[in-house]
Amino acid sequence: MTRTTWRNIPTTPLLFVALAAMWGTSFVAIEVGLEFFPTLTFAAVRYELAGLVMLAYAVYSTDRWRPQTRDELLATAIGAVFIIAAYHGLLYLGQKHVPGAVASIIISLSPILTAVFASAILSNQSLGKTGVLGLLSGFAGVVLVANPGAGLFDSAQGLGIVLIFFGAVSFALGAVLTRPLRTDLPVQSMQAWTMFGGGVILHIWALFRGESLSAIEWAPTGIASFLYLTLISGAVAFLLYFELLDRLGPTELNLIGYVEPVVAALMSWVLLGHAIDTTALVGFGAIFFGFAMMKKKMLVDVAVAVRRRVTV
Repeated sequence: MTRTTWRNIPTTPLLFVALAAMWGTSFVAIEVGLEFFPTLTFAAVRYELAGLVMLAYAVYSTDRWRPQTRDELLATAIGAVFIIAAYHGLLYLGQKHVPGAVASIIISLSPILTAVFASAILSNQSLGKTGVLGLLSGFAGVVLVANPGAGLFDSAQGLGIVLIFFGAVSFALGAVLTRPLRTDLPVQSMQAWTMFGGGVILHIWALFRGESLSAIEWAPTGIASFLYLTLISGAVAFLLYFELLDRLGPTELNLIGYVEPVVAALMSWVLLGHAIDTTALVGFGAIFFGFAMMKKKMLVDVAVAVRRRVTV
């Protein structure tokens, strides 16, 4: 009889689930923390601190921690503006009016938007007929989640959904704009500067909105939310991301965006008592179907890779 030891347990699926849990629960943590922090200040301080933590790790673990070439500086700037500042600023502003679980469903549209921008900006990318079908399905899913029959554009929740949608647009656009840039800067270093730079931009945006650090309510729940977002779903989660990226590659890891809404919905129900209605679930299904239409080959490659890993 073979004894089961910790060394026999495959760690990659466990790390994947852990990362999905950290990023999925971040939507709920944002919803909780916004009760105690000014909106953009919350996002700004989170990423400034997370960026500094990641920078310290980059100095310790890599042979180069500063961007030097034009492409490296440009990639860092694009990431800071689009992927950190604009995306999270709009997400946090939207989550003032939208539950975290619903926000996570809207954000799951990002891979579809990424494919759309790639086909428009990169010469070697094309949507094709199935891609157009996938795009339409994805947008239909967002419409279902938004539930326009309830007076979408006349409600605070409608405004929140629109803001989060444009946050997903910003994230997707930033991801595509960085693709043609050539950089040898380690991902830890790139992520550190992107986080910190985005946090600074968010702080400037917060000041223009009249936000102030003095408005922070230092309640235990708010502090716990901030620390969780900064250290766990920020620094620790990105370290797991880098490890999984090395083990799985971007193709398989891309699917984590469709596990996060499940985690967010579950934790939102357990911790806050928020249940996702049937229409929103159907909308999420439509978004995933759209993603599947656009990424059929990728899903087949993932299935083959998983099958090989299981049979080894």
